[in-house]
Amino acid sequence: MSVQTFANIVKSGACLRNHFLLAMPSLAEGLFAQSITYICEHGEAGAMGIVINQPLDLSMEEIFEHLEIETTSDFSDQPVMSGGPVQIDHGFVLHRHCKRRWDASLQVTPEITLTSSRDILRAIAEGTGPTDHLVALGYAGWSAGQLEEELGLNSWLTVPADSDIIFNIPWERRLAAAAAQLGVDMNLISTQVGHA
Repeated sequence: MSVQTFANIVKSGACLRNHFLLAMPSLAEGLFAQSITYICEHGEAGAMGIVINQPLDLSMEEIFEHLEIETTSDFSDQPVMSGGPVQIDHGFVLHRHCKRRWDASLQVTPEITLTSSRDILRAIAEGTGPTDHLVALGYAGWSAGQLEEELGLNSWLTVPADSDIIFNIPWERRLAAAAAQLGVDMNLISTQVGHA
């Protein structure tokens, strides 16, 4: 999808659910610098997503220890992402959809679900949860019209999401992998905004 096509999407009010937002160089500081965010919900009331490439200095093993959840495997090498600046003390699990139901879930697509209840963490720790998962603390939220305004300011590029980037690509390569779908190298994008 080209940037021009995206401008038409914004004008038409189309939903960006199940899209990636790629931070432009103008977002040079803070959590969103060089970030990729997976949009879970987008509508008239605003948007909500999970940043998928900004790890905290925290492993899933430490989360399980803090919650006093016993594990059957070692999770010390699985980082927890900083999902965004909203509700940073609340955990969110992006995962591939499975037949099992969880206490608090939002099915984003037939393939991807966002769950925020503790039961999924227990299942992951026991080895009975979804194999493909990403755990984050906090989420990114936009009020009504805010995301569209930021898009108009060239703060983000967008591309339809690819679940393999979320679950199969190491976090440090996710931004580049998503940009490559647009034929873009994020390292070559100027921080200057041009106006015709």
